[in-house]
Amino acid sequence: MRSTTTGTARLTKAHKLSAAGITVAMGAAAVAMAVTPGQAAETPSIAVKPVAWTTTDLGAHHHIGQQSDKAAQQAKTDAADAKKKADAAAKAKADKARADKQAASRSQARTPVKPATPAKPAAPAKPAPAKPAAPVKKAYADNLDGWIKESLDILKSKNIPASYEGIKRNVMRESTGNPRAINDWDINAANGVPSKGLLQIIDPTFKAYHVEGTSWDPYDPVANITASCNYAADKYGSMDNVNSAY
Repeated sequence: MRSTTTGTARLTKAHKLSAAGITVAMGAAAVAMAVTPGQAAETPSIAVKPVAWTTTDLGAHHHIGQQSDKAAQQAKTDAADAKKKADAAAKAKADKARADKQAASRSQARTPVKPATPAKPAAPAKPAPAKPAAPVKKAYADNLDGWIKESLDILKSKNIPASYEGIKRNVMRESTGNPRAINDWDINAANGVPSKGLLQIIDPTFKAYHVEGTSWDPYDPVANITASCNYAADKYGSMDNVNSAY
């Protein structure tokens, strides 16, 4: 082999690796050809020389590690910045809500409270008009005294004049106080209309002078007295003016 006149050429890492590979391959082939048939080939022991790293390669590897560290540090910085921004936004929102609440509270405190309108007292319930009490029916004795008194009250309500004394005097003369007395012998009896009751009144006269509110029975003592007194008031001015048959 000839040497060049320009100087000795330097082998690069790639050249060295290629030469080493060729040498190893040639050695392995020589060993394989030396094995006789029928014998197992023994694996040759080949010493591999460690690959040497140049300063340039180490510097590149170091540069890549530095870039990785810088990227991780930048990611941490970005995350910290994002957290700070989020915390600041949350604090600003909370501060605004608190300020709004305080402003509303101050506004409410300044607004005068309108006093409640007192409720109008309920109008007192008007009492229901009392129903007029039913007139108490006056009690009368069931005898001549009671009959005369009851008859006098009826006559008074009808403005028919009479007195207790005038009624009793004529009753005693006509029937002696017997409400069932009847005259069946005088002219009236002969005419078919006998005198009846306490004051001996005939049926046609009783019916003509009957007083409303009394019985239609001529033997009823109160009805007999009031009809007879009504007839006497019409003919004589009052039963008090009658002193004989009338």
